[in-house]
Amino acid sequence: MNNHPTLPSGLYGVTPDWDDLTQLTQAIEAAARGGLKVLQWRHKTYPVTKRIAMAHQILRVCRLNGVLLIINDNWRVAEAVGADGVHVGRDDDSPTAARAALGAEAIIGASCYNDLERAKKLLDEGVDYVAFGAMYASETKPHAVVAQPAVLTQARDLIIERNSHAKVVAIGGITVDNAPRVIAAGADSLAVVGGLFMTNDIEATARAFGRAFEQNTDAASSTKEDK
Repeated sequence: MNNHPTLPSGLYGVTPDWDDLTQLTQAIEAAARGGLKVLQWRHKTYPVTKRIAMAHQILRVCRLNGVLLIINDNWRVAEAVGADGVHVGRDDDSPTAARAALGAEAIIGASCYNDLERAKKLLDEGVDYVAFGAMYASETKPHAVVAQPAVLTQARDLIIERNSHAKVVAIGGITVDNAPRVIAAGADSLAVVGGLFMTNDIEATARAFGRAFEQNTDAASSTKEDK
């Protein structure tokens, strides 16, 4: 029996640094109607006490809409509000510390940028997903390290070799147009900021991302049948 927490495959929304809770709530609800599976709430400028207060409200919206909530950077905020997990970067506390605080059921994810060796280390620490990117130029993080789609394939192979439950997440500059290439390269989930929340119709955009995953599944099935 597999007792590991599992990051759902599919669309993984990452919030812009919005202060307007009404705007954010409406955006989450629209994305959820379109099939959003996971939300990472990210607001780096608030002090911890204010982050906790707002995170409680974001969690309520997520629960009402069947969306898992991951907190960016700070496991203490995730612990305080009872979120589903935390995402940590290179300069944050270790996944081991996050796991000790949040428990076995929490989803712990970590940024790997374009570094497969970092992914190996993180998998050894028991993370539930490894995230690579920026895959493309990103307005959210214009100076981010660029990762090639091939690293997603290599990460997928690494996870299979290790018989790990972990998932591969791609982030950075991902849109509906380039999503199929990233999914085909090995991404289980697409972490999207502007390509989802900055669009004119968030619900329709979320549905379009969902179709990209469905089409990849159909293509993979056809390939197996042809062999």
